[in-house]
Amino acid sequence: MSQVQPVSAHPSAETLLDRARWLSRERPDAPAVTLVSHDGDHTLTYADLLAESARYAYALEQAGVQPGDLVVLVLQHGEAVLFGFWGSMLLGAVPSIFPFLTEKLDPERYFDSVQKLVEHSGVKVVITYAELEPALREVLGACTTPPTILTTEQLQPGGDIQVYLARNPARPDDTAFLQHSSGSTGLQKGIMLSHRSVLNQVRSYSAAIHLTPDDVVVSWLPLYHDMGLIAGFVMPIMEGIPLVMMSPFHWVRDPAILLHAIARYGGTLCWLPNFAYNFLATRVRDADLEAVDLSSWRAVINCSEPVHAESHRAFLERFAGRGITQESLMTCYAMAENTFAVTQSRIGQPVRLDVVERAALMERRQAVPTDSDVPSMTIVSCGWPIEGCALRIVDDQRQDLPERHVGEIALKSTSMLSGYYHRPDATAEVMADGWYFTGDMGYLADGELFITGRKKDLIIIGGKNIYPQDIESLVNAIKGVHAGRVVAFGVYNERLGTEDMAVIAEVDVEDAEARAEISREIRASVTQNVDVVCRYVHLVDHMWLIKTSSGKIARRANRAKFLEEVLGQPEEA
Repeated sequence: MSQVQPVSAHPSAETLLDRARWLSRERPDAPAVTLVSHDGDHTLTYADLLAESARYAYALEQAGVQPGDLVVLVLQHGEAVLFGFWGSMLLGAVPSIFPFLTEKLDPERYFDSVQKLVEHSGVKVVITYAELEPALREVLGACTTPPTILTTEQLQPGGDIQVYLARNPARPDDTAFLQHSSGSTGLQKGIMLSHRSVLNQVRSYSAAIHLTPDDVVVSWLPLYHDMGLIAGFVMPIMEGIPLVMMSPFHWVRDPAILLHAIARYGGTLCWLPNFAYNFLATRVRDADLEAVDLSSWRAVINCSEPVHAESHRAFLERFAGRGITQESLMTCYAMAENTFAVTQSRIGQPVRLDVVERAALMERRQAVPTDSDVPSMTIVSCGWPIEGCALRIVDDQRQDLPERHVGEIALKSTSMLSGYYHRPDATAEVMADGWYFTGDMGYLADGELFITGRKKDLIIIGGKNIYPQDIESLVNAIKGVHAGRVVAFGVYNERLGTEDMAVIAEVDVEDAEARAEISREIRASVTQNVDVVCRYVHLVDHMWLIKTSSGKIARRANRAKFLEEVLGQPEEA
């Protein structure tokens, strides 16, 4: 079998369907996706994937779906969501993968969010699984124009893949699919990504990570998040690279399955949010690592949330004996509005750590390097912009800032969103003259990007800028605090004309005296390390904190909950 040619070798591929035609013709029997489950592993060839996707396309066509119609997929992890995604695109329809209801999501909040999104977006069809159908049918029946709801069991056989591949329902600038923001309050924004933008991202990012025909991507990431959808699904499929997938819920229960899959299939590339480094380092038992060889794993790419050097160190210490090296630990800055990657650290080189003065960063918003004994912070580089992407750091008036000055990150690229679906108001807020203003804060140093936090998350106390991630890191280290279940934010103090610091932490103890001691330690740690007083320390039981659909702590939603339930005041505008 000849080796697959990358997308970059096919400039004539103007849409994702053009690339699918090529793969169908040239690599029908090559492995496309291997699904790892409790029941064993199952591999789909490109012929399998496309034939089953054609069956979904046929069912959607019978339901009246036309090119440009929006098809929402509310499906559990597995084959059906893959077929629904590609089947929609075979018709020229626009698929969007939504999270499905789990035991950790509040049902009322979940269904309210789905109903609002479906109503606002004018969804034509929703594909779901049988267990969720009755509840969705009841909730979505209240829409002005209720969508057609199909279950995977109701999809009828039919559809010749060659017939669908022979069609040409999409143009390069048509929307290929929507990615939705992972917010937990308000109306989530549907991010429109054209075929052209997606293929540009695949080409540029493949070059940045030195993707080769010998690579194997292994992923447990959810497909309703940009990292999972693009890095862990669309890119390897489009590039003809074998993909090994597992359910995120399976991985959380048994994190060693990721390592076993890498060893079994010779996995070379994997993307992980920062928390997963700690999770793997602490949750995988020695007994689970017998005969596990990870030397094929050439890049473990930290993405999706702030990168912490300590997490890399813990991961390296735990798995160095299994073949992981310092050079394996990579970083990436990404967002759905740019399809996925914005920057990438250089493959095969250790990631740069920038040690800067804490006071200068917080008070003057300058990243001043230091090697002295003054209080410092270590910021991890997210690498350089990928090809076709330009970056600026701007102030509050969107004027350029010098190097090593912290400001908002703005980007312009060939893989940017076309806009927010049915939200011209939201699009206009963040785009101007072709630049997208991310709301993320950071600085540039020698061409590399360093992230310091979110613009809207900054806590300003007496003129001092404090990044909540720093407070959360301090609190997470306190014994008795449930690791990763901490949120910090500012609460405006009208009398003082500045913000007060608030910390909410889920704790593992119920004893009142023990909780009081944890509160004292939190206050002392914040004061000693950041030189501010933590006015509010609110200790809560497990499951109090709200998470987004992608599993992150929802800072704004938890702030609103604290204001309403604890302080008895509505969130200010």
